[in-house]
Amino acid sequence: MDRLDREILAILQEDARISYRDLGVRVGLSANPAGDRVRRMRQEGVIRDFTVVIDPAADTRTGLVVFIDVSLRLDTTDEQFERAVLTLPGITEVVHVTGGHDYLVRATAADTGALDALLRRLKKDAGVAHSTTRIALRAAPAR
Repeated sequence: MDRLDREILAILQEDARISYRDLGVRVGLSANPAGDRVRRMRQEGVIRDFTVVIDPAADTRTGLVVFIDVSLRLDTTDEQFERAVLTLPGITEVVHVTGGHDYLVRATAADTGALDALLRRLKKDAGVAHSTTRIALRAAPAR
């Protein structure tokens, strides 16, 4: 990756829907070379996906958006946990982290009863020893 690739990534993080023409103008390229760079970064796995970020308060379909810090049981490997947690309903992201916990799990739950069921399954089926859960109240737009 060079300076132009990093500039393109920064712009796409602000607005993933920008046209290749407008993207090219902002980095000093024409539309085709700008598009070629984006396609190359997708093929190389630098850009994994384009997505829509929805404010949890505005999305009435999902109910709760939660962040769960988890610590694994001593007899559970990272691979076992990752395989098991990704089969559970509502899991939207699993991130291996540093600090006091092993993983940060982002999930959705219809209500507190569904959240309770998810937490119980994490402990029973995914090898979680301890967890700390936070519920998203709203999200500020990232800019």
